[in-house]
Amino acid sequence: MKFDTVIVGAGPAGIFTALEMLRCGSKQKILIVEKGKAVEDRHCPKAKIGHCVSCKPYCHITTGFSGAGAFSDGKLSLSYEVGGDLPSLIGEDVAQETIDYTDKIYLEFGADEKIEGISNSDAVKEIRSKAIQTGLKLVDCPIRHLGTEKAQDLYYSIEQHLANNGVEMMFGFECLDVIMKDDKCMGVVITDGKVSHEVYADNTVIAAGRRGADWLEAKCAQHNIAHQPGTVDIGVRVEVRNEIIEKINEVLYESKLIGYPLPFKNKVRTFCQNPGGFVSQENYDNDLAVVNGHSYKDIKSNNTNLAILCSHNFNEPFNQPIAYAQKVGELTNMLGAGHILVQRFGDILDGKRTWQKELSQSNVKPTLVDAVAGDITAAMPYRAMVNIINFIQAVDHVVPGFASRETLLYSPELKFYSNRVKMDKDFNTNVEGLHCLGDSSGWTRGLMMASVMGVLMGRKLAEKEKHKA
Repeated sequence: MKFDTVIVGAGPAGIFTALEMLRCGSKQKILIVEKGKAVEDRHCPKAKIGHCVSCKPYCHITTGFSGAGAFSDGKLSLSYEVGGDLPSLIGEDVAQETIDYTDKIYLEFGADEKIEGISNSDAVKEIRSKAIQTGLKLVDCPIRHLGTEKAQDLYYSIEQHLANNGVEMMFGFECLDVIMKDDKCMGVVITDGKVSHEVYADNTVIAAGRRGADWLEAKCAQHNIAHQPGTVDIGVRVEVRNEIIEKINEVLYESKLIGYPLPFKNKVRTFCQNPGGFVSQENYDNDLAVVNGHSYKDIKSNNTNLAILCSHNFNEPFNQPIAYAQKVGELTNMLGAGHILVQRFGDILDGKRTWQKELSQSNVKPTLVDAVAGDITAAMPYRAMVNIINFIQAVDHVVPGFASRETLLYSPELKFYSNRVKMDKDFNTNVEGLHCLGDSSGWTRGLMMASVMGVLMGRKLAEKEKHKA
């Protein structure tokens, strides 16, 4: 098979690469390869039967058209300060301008016009003052909330637009390798599990998402694609009653707090807040179960959940941060017999495990009903656990009651961003014809910034086409 451009991964980065090429008038023959299913065919059985069945060959929540993000909380961060380190590569002004442009595309395809977190400045000042007093930084970030169920409709519209305008999409095909010749990328090898195909292209775009981060890391090592170990995030998902965090929910919708708690001074941050949301389970390769959060537009719970993530940066001689985080997750899964572990904060402070009976007597009822009560400290590294405990107690000064004894902590919450591909501002790697985008590239974190990277890639490829003509 021969195409002008082949895109591996139908997450936001891959989608918006193709979408922007069309908007720029490109006539290229474009192929998107996605190992999951089309968005209309993505359905999690847990919605009907109440528990995770570890779908094979891939989890419907993490894999398929629109990637993992749209099936979690579906939030678009509208500030360049949130979403990874891409602004350091392309410049802050370019990043913000492209965010504004990309946001308009989302609106064209049906995103809610309401923006959260931009009103009530006096209340924001009060929250910021409390954060400063306890050594935390509050990051202002307007949020456009798609909603888990609404995002599916939006991405279906984008999927149909791409198909109707000649973009070919092959679902159920996994990328095995990139084709190299004389230090140049010639395309990719893909398979449906039965038959392998060689796809040749002038431009190869790898946008494999978080799910493909470890795969891309292996390919970088195999083919001498310049990269370096980066950051890996290990943490927990915290769940409290809505009443505890009501003011933050109303004023900011999502509290983006950053701290460097003693004694280790690692960066610890809140992430992916879901007011009235639901804690969820996602399955990665090798049956690794990790925790995440969903937030629907129309269905609400009595609780709010958010992630607390501790960033780890490793130095020589260690260069396997993704494997390190996976081992933490595997050990936690082992303690929970393959399920997500949940523990009350007070029990952690008391040095005891949580029992199911104690959960049933608490004010905070778990929204992840098949989570197993236990002891997450038996698997969580000491450094990460101390950072998380001290950060929660700091947040309690901003949100009184956040460090309540009944606050729930779910584990493992892991974010794999560790492989950072070295590129110039046009996303050229050291291998001719190869570009790497989105979360798997190590440069972005989240829906919007990955989409922005796709938009910019689409423009570069369309501009290259015009110069050739």
